Amino acid sequence: MSLGGKRRPPPPPSRDEAERPFWISFSDLMTALMALFLVAMTVALLSVTHEMAETEDRKAAREEDIDQFMAELAAATRDFPGVTVRGRVVDFGERARFETNRHSLDPEQARLLRELTPSLLALARAPLGEKWLKRVVVEGFADARGSYLYNLHLSLQRSERVLCALLAAPPAPSALSEADRLLVRELFLVSGASFNALRESHEESRRIELRLEFLELDEARLPNRRQSLETETRCPLDAP
Repeated sequence: MSLGGKRRPPPPPSRDEAERPFWISFSDLMTALMALFLVAMTVALLSVTHEMAETEDRKAAREEDIDQFMAELAAATRDFPGVTVRGRVVDFGERARFETNRHSLDPEQARLLRELTPSLLALARAPLGEKWLKRVVVEGFADARGSYLYNLHLSLQRSERVLCALLAAPPAPSALSEADRLLVRELFLVSGASFNALRESHEESRRIELRLEFLELDEARLPNRRQSLETETRCPLDAP
């Protein structure tokens, strides 16, 4: 309607209608996005925390398995007085000492090595050994006399002498079975230390130890590519 022929202008929009629609919707959108972000972060943190806890549980289970393996090995060595298990090392003590500047083992020492090793190999074939045992490192040691390189070479020869004793075929006294000798060749490695980890006396330092190494979590075991023994069994250290 108009008065005096003039049209009445439309009423101005209310303050509430002018300010409501867009900005309130944008604020709600930001709030929703923030809520989604917090939910996503919470889920991600829970997932990471779960994975870390699972990894720690697996590490703890691995350590328990290895401790059990070493406890069983320590029990097996009780039949061999003088041989001790310290941590992850088998120490032959005075049962496998070397003469000065020599790398040879006497018959009794070689017999001891061949009589004890099957117990270790039996554990290597057991479930815990199949699961975790990676290798057995034969470590030879020298005392502080002589040059570094000479003693390093001598300690390596002492380690190799142990392998020669273990791989000796019949009629060597207490010779290992062919299956055991194959496993020795698969698992055992040699290492030497030139007057490292010295003992209180020269005699105690001239020794050999077996250091056991275990697989890490998710570490794959390398395949064994050799399935038979060589016909040549003479120790290279005895070659003319």
